[in-house]
Amino acid sequence: MSLLIQSVLLDGIKTDVYIEGNEIRRIGKALPVDRADKVINGRRKALNAHTHAAMTLFRGFGDDMPLKEWLEQKIWPYEAKLTAEDVYWGTKLACLEMIKSGTTTFFDMYYQFRAVADAVEEMGLRALVAGVCFDHFDGTRRTRCEQENEQLFREVERYGRRIRYAVGPHAIYTVSGELLQWAHRFATEHDVPIHLHLAETEGEVQNSLKQFGLTPVRYLHKLGVLSPRLIVAHGLYMDADEIRMLADNGVAVVHNPASNMKLASGYRFPYCEMREAGVRVALGTDGCTSSNNLDMVEAMKLASLLGKVWRGNPEAIPAEAIFESATIAGAEAVGLKAGRIAEGYVADLCLVDLNMPAFTPNHHFISNLVYAANGSCVDTVICDGKILMEGKHVPGEENIMEQAARRAYRLVKNG
Repeated sequence: MSLLIQSVLLDGIKTDVYIEGNEIRRIGKALPVDRADKVINGRRKALNAHTHAAMTLFRGFGDDMPLKEWLEQKIWPYEAKLTAEDVYWGTKLACLEMIKSGTTTFFDMYYQFRAVADAVEEMGLRALVAGVCFDHFDGTRRTRCEQENEQLFREVERYGRRIRYAVGPHAIYTVSGELLQWAHRFATEHDVPIHLHLAETEGEVQNSLKQFGLTPVRYLHKLGVLSPRLIVAHGLYMDADEIRMLADNGVAVVHNPASNMKLASGYRFPYCEMREAGVRVALGTDGCTSSNNLDMVEAMKLASLLGKVWRGNPEAIPAEAIFESATIAGAEAVGLKAGRIAEGYVADLCLVDLNMPAFTPNHHFISNLVYAANGSCVDTVICDGKILMEGKHVPGEENIMEQAARRAYRLVKNG
């Protein structure tokens, strides 16, 4: 399958983009039409790419609560009732929302690995699906978790190239040091990423000091589990020495501004300090229970404005920097040659509709995208060289929303 996108705005210049298979093969003006199986008119469109992770069935359920109570009273009790079919439809809804707002790749940490992978495979997106690890400092649970993840790693081969396995220890307060070390060894042996919530709240830091005698990053350093395979979510509470530890060990950090603000976890994310130290900073939304949508375009605006206001510096986190975090930095963090419209890169990209108020006038496309637009500006989404949405419509979207809503209402009603 080959695609030709004609006369599209790319880096301020109108050009053609030719895709063959799952790769961007050529970029230039007036590329030959006869070589393409399908031609897309790119006039009044611009090109863009995004990445993130998801969850949806409890959107709007358990709002306006502190993190600990939110997890213990609302999220974990109801998640325990989820069936594989529930997770399958919730993931399809998440995929639909991400496609509609321009995300092509996401990193998921949730229950029911197979249901998630099945849904992603069908929806056409690209995902790293983490085998979630909780042992609550219990040796029997730890052994079971290790065995389950070994099995999941073997099973992921049955899926196509868009689905990758990752190991997902939840957090240092739900996962023992022994299991964290096992995850590190397992990831090293099989060359897979590790995803971990870390330093999300002040309470987590205080408890870490009480339980381990060390702050979260220093605790991981002592365990010997800091590595380029580790991708940390949140990372709000870190000092300069801890940031240097992350940089020295190649650890990436995902900033989740909407979730951090809504749960009041914190707002002083050290974005500039991390980047200056050499830490790769990616961008995420977190799940729909804590951010309420999966719109990465909105996440860019929130991250940029939040970073400016707490520093009192309007020059902090410019649009181009946060756009890089939402695209190329996220792709590099998971070892994917994507997030950039360039020859030889994976054909994961979006066409943005410029025929709307947010892009009028269009003095600076990236500024308009970050500060004026939201995910509704996305017109067409291509992932792995295949069109997933065209003209803002995804095949079967009405049925997905109906099925997911029905299951979500039943879960809450029966809870």
